[in-house]
Amino acid sequence: MHQEALLKEIRRRIGDKSLNDEIANILNISYDAAHRRTSLKAKFSFEEALELAKYYQISLDQFLSSDHQILVKKTSAVTTTEDLQSFFQNNLSVFENLPISDKMTIYYSAKDIPFFYTLSDTLLSRFKIYVWMNLLNAKQVFIPFLQFSPPQFEADTQKLRRIYEEQNVAELWNDMTVSSILQQVLFYYETDLLKINEAQIILQELRELIEYIEQKTENNPKFHLYENELMHLSNDIFFHHPQQSLFALPTNMFGYILINDAKTCQETLNYFEHQIKNSKSLNTSGNRDRKKFFNKMYEQIDQLKQNLS
Repeated sequence: MHQEALLKEIRRRIGDKSLNDEIANILNISYDAAHRRTSLKAKFSFEEALELAKYYQISLDQFLSSDHQILVKKTSAVTTTEDLQSFFQNNLSVFENLPISDKMTIYYSAKDIPFFYTLSDTLLSRFKIYVWMNLLNAKQVFIPFLQFSPPQFEADTQKLRRIYEEQNVAELWNDMTVSSILQQVLFYYETDLLKINEAQIILQELRELIEYIEQKTENNPKFHLYENELMHLSNDIFFHHPQQSLFALPTNMFGYILINDAKTCQETLNYFEHQIKNSKSLNTSGNRDRKKFFNKMYEQIDQLKQNLS
């Protein structure tokens, strides 16, 4: 049963290619030997099954799951800036292990501004890392932001942001998406850990980021932004591809449960598509609705800048 399920998954991924030829080439066996395996007259060895799973990026866990029980992977906990470096590298490996193509779409339920956008060489990016480290590490000593110096991992973060922005992306936002970072700026300013000149620069860079996203909404056909006023957004990330999908379910700010179970991924796709049906497309709704949505965020940013003056 498991061999048949593995072969079915391989057939789905190779399309019109010859299954026997594929198996023979990957396992370095004869065509006849491959045919015996694909016709279920011979069993794959454990090593052969692993080799095929590795080549086609198939998780063997899925063959041990059921309708009510699935096997998942969990990302490592992030408590130090070194852990954060690993998190970024692991995200790069997620992209490398997925069948990146025009057929893939990334769905992002943006409770907060998607972290991909704050992966840059800016004070805003440095502040986000500062906040993440203070929130994730219970033993973290609160030091003034000016004294915080994260490791140099711009190469990884810039590559991760570039890859993300090259994909077909559908993001769901609402009025609260920008609120968390504004609250963070206010908190650290009021505790005197963030000086007013630093806070003003961060808020200006945040405004410029929102302006950039507004321009993307108008000019980038691969980017789709939806205003969802009905659902509680959750920072879920779903990488959908007809051959292989991955659902990243957050457990904390930088902890994710990774699920590639086919049925669960299909249910997740259905859920996102249902949310989108109940959302307003800011790409197609016209300039008035788009300006109204972004102006709400600009007003929040400008109001906080005034309050800090």
